[in-house]
Amino acid sequence: MSEHPDLIDEQRAIDHAYDCLERTRAAVAAMGSQYDGGPGGTFQHRYERDVVQEQVDQRLGQLDIGDQSLVFGRIDAEPTPERPEVESFHIGRIAVSDERRDPVVVDWRAPIAESFYRATGRDPMGLRRRRHFATRGRQLLGIDDELFGSAARALDRGEVQGQGALIAALEESRTGRLSDIVATIQGEQDVVIRSPLAGVLVVQGGPGTGKTVVALHRAAYLLYSHRFPLEGQGVLVVGPNRVFLSYIEQVLPSLGEAGVEIAVLADLVPRVRVVGWDDEPVARVKGDLRMVEVVAQAVRDRERPLREALRVPYGIQHLTLTVAQSEAIVRDARRRFRTHNAGRRHVEQQFFERLAETSRTGDSPQVVRERTRHDLVVRSALERMWPVLTPTELLNDLFGSPGLLRAACRRWLRRDEWELLARPRRSDPAEVVHPHQDVPLLDEALERLGPRPSHRDDEAVRTYGHIVVDEAQDLSPMELRMLDRRSLNGSMTVVGDIAQATGAWAHDDWESVLAHLPDRRPPRTAELRVGYRVPGPIMDYAARVLALAAPGLAPPVSIRRVGEPPRVVACSPDGFEDSLVALVRSELASVGSGNLAVVAPRSLVDRAAAALGAGGVDFGRATRQGLDRQVTLVPISLVKGLELDAVVVVEPAAVLEEEARGAQSLYVALTRSTKRLSVLHARPLPAVLGGPADQDDSGGDQDPFRGERPDPDVASLDLHGGRPVG
Repeated sequence: MSEHPDLIDEQRAIDHAYDCLERTRAAVAAMGSQYDGGPGGTFQHRYERDVVQEQVDQRLGQLDIGDQSLVFGRIDAEPTPERPEVESFHIGRIAVSDERRDPVVVDWRAPIAESFYRATGRDPMGLRRRRHFATRGRQLLGIDDELFGSAARALDRGEVQGQGALIAALEESRTGRLSDIVATIQGEQDVVIRSPLAGVLVVQGGPGTGKTVVALHRAAYLLYSHRFPLEGQGVLVVGPNRVFLSYIEQVLPSLGEAGVEIAVLADLVPRVRVVGWDDEPVARVKGDLRMVEVVAQAVRDRERPLREALRVPYGIQHLTLTVAQSEAIVRDARRRFRTHNAGRRHVEQQFFERLAETSRTGDSPQVVRERTRHDLVVRSALERMWPVLTPTELLNDLFGSPGLLRAACRRWLRRDEWELLARPRRSDPAEVVHPHQDVPLLDEALERLGPRPSHRDDEAVRTYGHIVVDEAQDLSPMELRMLDRRSLNGSMTVVGDIAQATGAWAHDDWESVLAHLPDRRPPRTAELRVGYRVPGPIMDYAARVLALAAPGLAPPVSIRRVGEPPRVVACSPDGFEDSLVALVRSELASVGSGNLAVVAPRSLVDRAAAALGAGGVDFGRATRQGLDRQVTLVPISLVKGLELDAVVVVEPAAVLEEEARGAQSLYVALTRSTKRLSVLHARPLPAVLGGPADQDDSGGDQDPFRGERPDPDVASLDLHGGRPVG
């Protein structure tokens, strides 16, 4: 952006806004000190002090924007006969007022700020001018103006708003953390963000359309516009894995909303350890809705009458409980209680009452209980009839016992299906480590079992006023049922891309997803069609794979039609290591301070790591460091949802072979870059990418980049100049 005549005046306005923000923060902090009377005082005083301090801390958190820019734009209203003066409002991250309570900055979520994002030449929404600021912290670097009205209407073609600010933001180097887009939200994105709270909203968006960050901004908007009741009910954001959570965790705090819970599905089930994934055949069985009946039967199978009459030593006599009496106790408890663990006390009460009836000394059930409850035969009988169980204990016993597994599954699963579920039983449930596909089964078990009597607070299923689900196209019916269970009133935002469906339960359309989600209101759908992240040349290359991955979907229209064409690099099998290191170093030289990901199929992750290490490349693994290093090795299964300055995709043919939905996985990998894409292959290039007929794969002692495709849309590499040629 060039020097603007209003630059000095706008800098003064921004400085004033920061001064007002600091005064507001100081005033809020002072409110807390008024109640700080030390640890003593009455109970009422201590309670009030804690409540006020909690509110002060929450408000200070909302006012803490860190290093983010406070103000990013301004709108000027078109004068009217009723209001001849020009009204101006600065738009920013949070609302700021001066000492007289006059607005200095309008929150981006406020209704008056809607025109900042949606006004066009055809519909200026009452604006005369929209102004975008380029800032670094509190320093104003440049101004980009858009004029509306008769003079500007002929020039406006309905393209993106604030194109200069948008392109500048897109071309910034990535940091390994997703940034907010609050300063550059586009009209179609704003429609999604401000969509009504009620019901399920499905957002379909291809790579780079901003669906993830739009969903996060929607969560912030809903908390602003529906503070009551959402602040009390809670807002939950569910991501596909922890690498993804680490990537998005700063977006909502940067928008002043630090109270949103961000989780993977495993975080929603208390007291379980989850690591790793099952193979696809096992995952298919565990994700099937028939597992609802299997879990229910497994719980019911643990509610059993005694095999034979019970005789309990009691002084010089024996107390007895018949098999028929134990059947009646179990039957009565099943009738009375919805959850298993809630019935344990009733079973114990009936158990000791029946024993007391056989006492010749006339002792009460309470006395009998105290005298016999530690007896081994009594404890064994109660554990057989109605054990207190955790979800882990239930699954550990179920999958580790052929008898229990057969009894629970035989009515619902084929033998070849339920045999896949068998695994060794751990003698200590605390040592059980579950694969991720166990999570919805554990949750279903928790729903059937209920919390243990002594753990009602920390084992109850929590519900939320709004749930945001990212990458929903990969969730199994059991996982979707788990989310449905946590929806308090059916309000959800579900985002994803059918073309990027890669899981064992990948869906081919959104109807199959919606079938398992709340249906209290008709669902709404939205599609983001404009691609902001992926440059046109890269998107065009990836679109070759989209035709195979999802023939019915069109690729996003990239807003950046210019950019570096993808580089396809062939190497010999023995030269893989050297070629990978050379390619990474070449890409780092081109991308400067930006970050780079090496995306590899499972079979090549360890080999790629060894090559990078031996080649002296300072890199991290996504599974350990997230995207904190400039160079990160990312398994193909974890790359979804990420964005990076440069991406090196290793061996596309292996991706197509190894992944259950190889075309979709390859499409995901090819669309992660904001600037540069390279493809390294020792095997013939897949036909969908133009190989092998067009490819020189002679191998042998050759330059590691020799043999690149002379495609007009795919660059070959001049090693000496380090730039694409041809």
